[in-house]
Amino acid sequence: MSGATWSPLPTGEFTGTDWSAPGAIDGQDPYLIWAEADHFAGYHFQRGHALPKWIPIVIELSAGTDVPALVDASSTRWLQIPRVYLNVPGLRFCSARVKKKFFDKLRSDAHLRGLIQRYELGLPVDHHTHALIDPCTPGSQPTPAPGRLGGTVLGMIDGGLAFANNQFLNAHGRARVKHFWRQDECQDGNWPGNQPRHHTPLDPARAGPTPHDMGYGHELSGAAIDAAMAAHTHHGRLDEDALYEYLQLWDLSKPVNHGTHVTSLACGSGNPLHPMDDAASRCDLVAVQLDWSNVLDTSGGAMNVSVLDGLMYILARCAPGAKVVVNISWGTLAGPHDGSSILEAAMDQLIALYGGALQIAVPAGNAYQSRTHANATLAPGDAVALHWRVQPDDRTESFLELWLPEGAQGLTISVTPPGHSQPLPTLPMGQAGLWTGAHGAPLCGLIYPSSTALGTRGTCALLAIAPTFSRHASVATAPFGSWQVTLRNTGATATLFDAYIERDDVALGQNTGARQSYLEDARYDTSGNIGSFVDHPGDPTPIRRSGTFNSLSTGQNTVSVGGLRHHPSAGGHFARYSPRKPDPDAGRPQRPGVKKVPDTLKPCDDNPALWGVLGAGSRSGSVVRLAGTSSAAPLEARAMVNSA
Repeated sequence: MSGATWSPLPTGEFTGTDWSAPGAIDGQDPYLIWAEADHFAGYHFQRGHALPKWIPIVIELSAGTDVPALVDASSTRWLQIPRVYLNVPGLRFCSARVKKKFFDKLRSDAHLRGLIQRYELGLPVDHHTHALIDPCTPGSQPTPAPGRLGGTVLGMIDGGLAFANNQFLNAHGRARVKHFWRQDECQDGNWPGNQPRHHTPLDPARAGPTPHDMGYGHELSGAAIDAAMAAHTHHGRLDEDALYEYLQLWDLSKPVNHGTHVTSLACGSGNPLHPMDDAASRCDLVAVQLDWSNVLDTSGGAMNVSVLDGLMYILARCAPGAKVVVNISWGTLAGPHDGSSILEAAMDQLIALYGGALQIAVPAGNAYQSRTHANATLAPGDAVALHWRVQPDDRTESFLELWLPEGAQGLTISVTPPGHSQPLPTLPMGQAGLWTGAHGAPLCGLIYPSSTALGTRGTCALLAIAPTFSRHASVATAPFGSWQVTLRNTGATATLFDAYIERDDVALGQNTGARQSYLEDARYDTSGNIGSFVDHPGDPTPIRRSGTFNSLSTGQNTVSVGGLRHHPSAGGHFARYSPRKPDPDAGRPQRPGVKKVPDTLKPCDDNPALWGVLGAGSRSGSVVRLAGTSSAAPLEARAMVNSA
């Protein structure tokens, strides 16, 4: 086939921005641009149907301003910020729900525009597209939450935390989880094994009230958990199944839950073979259960809002002077990898503002062997072709980010879809386009701005591809196979790039139809020989294991944790899926500030044949094995608690 061409970006139905106008894409979130281009199809909105009235975003404010200044310059009729963001003086980051008028105001109000440095789209689904309860209003003051905890507190942000498991009870049989916030709001939610057709609100008498300072979700206090446990204890034995059924936590009917396993490693009492008795096994807990819609979206589109909200909730439940350790065993693959994403910058500022009273542990990632990263330096006139294998039967969108350093000029991008003999027209920096199907719906989009909201150094070109399969005839599907992405340096100086494929796998217990895409190159060693699992400086392929890193974990102040084996052997010391320390490919040229090496290392595999480590299952007494640096990070969090 030949003759395919790009169509211009449309005017956004929600933002009202003409994305095809000169300079319109510069400094913006390309995922928001793509969402508007395909009518939010990736979030299950259909063409011809009304878009949501509100969408969630995360905001970074300009230097010298703070959240109260933004509240005073806006109206809750079109911008709503949870009250929890008033608690930290000097904080320049917040989440918000915004209406269309917010974008009109940004264009017309120079003062408001001067307050906001950048913003990113969250996950515009379900109750995240509704107004908040009791948002900030001009003149609002912080309102301390009741029952704030002192001493050393462990905060957990994850999915599926079985807080009545005896691993998380104190010596008197009471819950160590003193505050529990679930971000979901419907009993027909997207928890594992459930595919909702209707959305029935949770019963606040059972699931707990909505926390006033968050504006959504449901909160259980430690006293409420203890009372519910007492009501479901018969003849001295707690009926955990009945308890979670009553509390409308049906996800905990699953025998294995990621959050339960991770939390047991961070603060559990161990198992009969390896009992644990330390400060972490006795400390108070504050737990945030991510909305299952976030967990389903393994691309990480929801994490910026949901994780930042969760972190603010944990801090708001701790008294001044408390030592707070937070574990976040989640992550994504794309992003700048230099700590300049909004969420990473927000975590860095919070840690700095708390002056040593806040520590955050994050996993280094599990994609070391996944072929989701490429890196190369292009001399003037040079070109490199990346072969991006997008799989059949992928019912989710796929994303490739191409990152360039500051000052890069003259690098052009061309895309050849599978089955086409000629590429789509080459695009230079500052340009964008859509490749559309028979009915005008976009099959792929290339958005190549001169600057981006995704990071503060250099820029990112986003290549987005529609699902390759759907059971619904109304959904536009792109061809599967090898998409060739050619980068050519037409400038006068050498430049380098990093390509990152976004995460698109299936989370534990899910069935989303996602299939992880990857890069192909005949020169990449897939032999399985002992030396084939690390990069060597002389490898000619641009596909690099080194540099494959959790994009949540490259901040300056957070602690990233890589994975080791308890019992090394000839197979090596490292978990095969984890980034390594030191970096075996350290001499390779890299964009300034990029982080490729974990700050520390903890065990997450027993040995080369027995991957994973043992942790708690959903029910008391059960033990399960899970692998991943998600199991290494909580061990570092545990060490932080014990040394606080």
